[in-house]
Amino acid sequence: MWKHRHHRRESKHRKGISISRIMAVTFLCIIAAGTMLLCLPAASRSGKPTGFLTSLFTATSATCVTGLVMGDTYSMWTDFGQLVILLMIQIGGLGFMSAASLAYFTLRRKIGMRSRLVIAEAIGAGSDMSDVTEHQKRLMIRAFAVEGIGAVILTARFAFDYPFLLALKLGIFHSVSAFCNAGFDLLGFRAPGSSLALYHTDPVICLTLCALVILGGLGFLVWDEVLRERKPSRWNVYTKLVMITTGVLLLSGMILTCVLEWNNPHTLGKLSFFEKLLAALFQSVTLRTAGFAGLDQAMLTPASKGVSIFMMLIGGSSGSTAGGLKTVTLVVLLMFLWNRLRGRYTVSVFHRTIEDSHVLNAITIFIVMVGLSFFGGTFICATSPVAFADGLYEAVSAIGTVGLSTGITARLRPLAKMMLILFMYFGRVGVLTISMGFLKKKPAGEKYRYANTDLLIG
Repeated sequence: MWKHRHHRRESKHRKGISISRIMAVTFLCIIAAGTMLLCLPAASRSGKPTGFLTSLFTATSATCVTGLVMGDTYSMWTDFGQLVILLMIQIGGLGFMSAASLAYFTLRRKIGMRSRLVIAEAIGAGSDMSDVTEHQKRLMIRAFAVEGIGAVILTARFAFDYPFLLALKLGIFHSVSAFCNAGFDLLGFRAPGSSLALYHTDPVICLTLCALVILGGLGFLVWDEVLRERKPSRWNVYTKLVMITTGVLLLSGMILTCVLEWNNPHTLGKLSFFEKLLAALFQSVTLRTAGFAGLDQAMLTPASKGVSIFMMLIGGSSGSTAGGLKTVTLVVLLMFLWNRLRGRYTVSVFHRTIEDSHVLNAITIFIVMVGLSFFGGTFICATSPVAFADGLYEAVSAIGTVGLSTGITARLRPLAKMMLILFMYFGRVGVLTISMGFLKKKPAGEKYRYANTDLLIG
């Protein structure tokens, strides 16, 4: 009898384990390990131990594939430190989806169907749990294949400018960083802090990086659908929305950058016609949470900074290496607004109705991220001597896991840096945790309902 009761209590405890909590703690452990490694003298270019806050900031930025840095990656870190950063980028980009399947394999005997749906959602498998293992294998093989192709192309191009071993190092690092939407670069040996500005008119490097960023930001569920169904008319609703929205955002970002920066002598003004188009395309793509700075972000016009903040907040697609609100979240919000203005209560697309719960989830995530962004911008201005526009740019870049900056990161006070660390972690882990929480259990408010009341709205 005692053993039976003990078994029931243990079973109940294990069933109550939160998968989202496991994933959040796992990332904290990765960040902690990376921080300790970066604190070692062997990781520092100076040969002395790096400060804890700088190491923590860099480890969080790498693991959360953001790209915000306290200093130039090449100038600050040795080959060992750069390898640590690269591994954290790879784990943060691909391991984020893998963490859910790892939790499933570890706790498979104690997880109910609802938790399995949560795991499938995290790795981009939707509600299909029939082949999680196969899905995970395909995900990893395709990701490494794309990164490998990108590394070969970039290495071949860099080999024209540098010795082969250095070109190989640059090719691998930048391919992984681009595909994982991390934004870290090693071009500081040419000009510290220049990022991709030295190559923002090079078609091979720019177009290769753009392709890697876009593929990484589409999401692995979209990959499966596109490779399985070659005709767009047969794609499911989610894939159609992702492809259309991504195309519209990339094109509109490029056009707006051209319009707003065409004659700006600090950005596009001195380039030729085709160089302007290429640089504008790269700027539009890097705003998809990639974080490579082809243009000097501090020199953008105020209108361009506003457009960039909006694009960074949207980010990529669900189940991908990108962060942000996600593309489909934006579509659901816009369609909900359009239908409400027309007096309709249901949201439909491609002859399919979107469930009310999805609409509420999109609204909730939007309010949380926008609210935190403005709070973060205000907090940065209150604790550090920077303009609000730059503070807001930095906050959105952190919570959207983008990594673009107007150059104020290193000048921020410790409190502001700690807030950015929390924002980067929340932007990569917290948003998914919230989304998974909606699936995990029914909200307490649904167990009972109070009497209705009338309010004046608007």
